Amino acid sequence: MKNISTRAPEKLSKEGLKKETQKLKIRLEELQNLMFAESKHAMLIILQGMDAAGKDGAIKNVFEVVNPMGCRVYSFKQPSEMEMKHDFLWRVHKQTPEKGVIQIFNRSHYEDVLIQRVHKWVDEATVKKRFDHINNFEKLLKESNVEVLKFYLHISKEEQLVRLKERMSDKTKMWKYNEDDLKERDYWDEYMKAYESVFANCSVLAWNIIPADQNWYKEYLIAKKVVDTLEGLNMKFPGLKPHGK
Repeated sequence: MKNISTRAPEKLSKEGLKKETQKLKIRLEELQNLMFAESKHAMLIILQGMDAAGKDGAIKNVFEVVNPMGCRVYSFKQPSEMEMKHDFLWRVHKQTPEKGVIQIFNRSHYEDVLIQRVHKWVDEATVKKRFDHINNFEKLLKESNVEVLKFYLHISKEEQLVRLKERMSDKTKMWKYNEDDLKERDYWDEYMKAYESVFANCSVLAWNIIPADQNWYKEYLIAKKVVDTLEGLNMKFPGLKPHGK
């Protein structure tokens, strides 16, 4: 993880790329309408990353153009008492999208092999079994015409601290404040090792590592990947059937 940059290449133009992102968002709106109408495919977008990596901002700024009828967001929090009585994928599978819908996971089933592993709430044997279950779960979705896009928002530890402090001083960001976020920074190295293990063991469907220190670059990369994937489906609007047929 230390060898992967968290920033955009210096040669890139911020303003130029922001214009490209706007074009991509217009195209995303068109493609989402097409996918909803055709109703043969679905898309699951998984956003993972450390606290303040920009998951909320990516959802708001990239998908603001999408029709709410065809796009849903679900944030995975601490499991409820009922959820703890089931297998770890039970609460996840019921949130997957039906045909024609884009579903966004703000955190996901990967928390069960990240935070639980870092804090040693599960043993290593359980983690390895969960890797297998996750791979099979994602293959099942893919075989069911669900396009699964996995994004890891790669933020630096320095930039994370800046953003966490903003949550205590900027009124527009105070709703994100959680005192536990600063405590989790103490486990930074352990989280990096856990993520590296996830990438090594759960890449049956590829991960997209997104430099996240600059929001304009992060949003461009996510929008580009989503649009490229949807265009690759070669979708068509369904033809109208003759009356009475």
